[in-house]
Amino acid sequence: MIYPTRNAIILTAAGAPVALLIGLWRPGLWVAGAAWILFAFGLAFVDAILSASRSTLDVVVTAPGSIPTGGKGEARFRAVFDGWRRPRTVEAALETDQGKLIVTPARGIARVGGKAAESGFELEPRRRGLAPLSVLWLRWRGPFGLIWKQTTEKLDKKIAITPNVAAVKDEAIRMYSRDAAFGQRVQIERGEGSEFQALREFQTGMDPRAIDWKQTARHGKLLAKEFRTERNHPIVFALDTGRLMCEPLAGLPRVDHALNGALILAYVALKTGDRVGFFAFDAKPRLVTGSVSGVGAFPMLQRLAASIDYSAEETNFTLGLTQLSGALERRSLIVVFTDFADTTSAQLMIENVSRLLKTHLVLFVVFRDEELEGMIQAEPLTPDDVSRAVIADALMRERDLVIARLKRMGVEVLDTPVKNLGPDLLSRYLDLKRKDRL
Repeated sequence: MIYPTRNAIILTAAGAPVALLIGLWRPGLWVAGAAWILFAFGLAFVDAILSASRSTLDVVVTAPGSIPTGGKGEARFRAVFDGWRRPRTVEAALETDQGKLIVTPARGIARVGGKAAESGFELEPRRRGLAPLSVLWLRWRGPFGLIWKQTTEKLDKKIAITPNVAAVKDEAIRMYSRDAAFGQRVQIERGEGSEFQALREFQTGMDPRAIDWKQTARHGKLLAKEFRTERNHPIVFALDTGRLMCEPLAGLPRVDHALNGALILAYVALKTGDRVGFFAFDAKPRLVTGSVSGVGAFPMLQRLAASIDYSAEETNFTLGLTQLSGALERRSLIVVFTDFADTTSAQLMIENVSRLLKTHLVLFVVFRDEELEGMIQAEPLTPDDVSRAVIADALMRERDLVIARLKRMGVEVLDTPVKNLGPDLLSRYLDLKRKDRL
């Protein structure tokens, strides 16, 4: 695309008053105005010919594959002009989804040095998701500054805006290092999942049930069996992404809190040798991943988590949990992140969770609604305050009834404030692992 610059418009318009004065002075010289316009057009035409050609331009764009929420990234472009005609500067603009990613500056200017111009854009995430980089706009002036030449580079790049779990992950690693018992101490409770590791001399504090009396008699000293926790357990994070889970709680949608907690636990589970998979659903399944193992797979899980979008649809527990059950080939720990409004809406959820319990261990994670608790505990000053407190108390009672019913069924329930979700979820996982419940 070629179009005039502001200088070309000013140059063309400047001839109008001169032509008017000449026409008033000598009417026969009115053609001078037309000649001026033709002169300006001709000069712009020459400027277009002498400016750098778009056919000689080669553009390379680099961008990060992912950016954590709260962090920043940079997208860079490099424009190389192979011909002898080169502009002095190049202006660039990057098109993206402004609802997910803020690009700064809106228009960048890069000076051409040698054959190339290079510059960058700062990328600041606004919310989790996949932010596309769709188009890079480039334009440059001719040597006279009268025309713009503009070109567009179609980009096929998507940046995964992932949950920022760095700070909580460090805390999770410290907890894991302090509390986990993997091959270094006798298992607290033995079960069918414990694996014999070695014999060692019995010491004060060990479980007396671990004493091997036959080997003790043979060697003449008290020996105990040392066990290690069984590895390679499948762990599936089932994330409800329906309407209720997309409502805000403590400044973020509930599903974002759930993803933060799931990724923290996923990191530790991968580090301890277990296998991890994600399953997201609302009215229908949205994301189904296979199980992965090894800490090296964690960045891939972060990118998959970024692809889980927000939804305004009601959750279909029957379809979602039935498909999840059919996809699992062996006993797994299923960590369910969901929410419910009342006992009626939770009925289908409970029925489908009961089917999972026949084969799998289910850990049900619910967020303690501190806003409702605050309404109940607040001093009523107006009739509206009383109404809010009564309604909030009724909702909390129904919620407690659902949790109590899940516990009676044999579901492990974690009811925790969102600020403690990561550490509390990790503690429950380590406790289940020590007890060989997985």
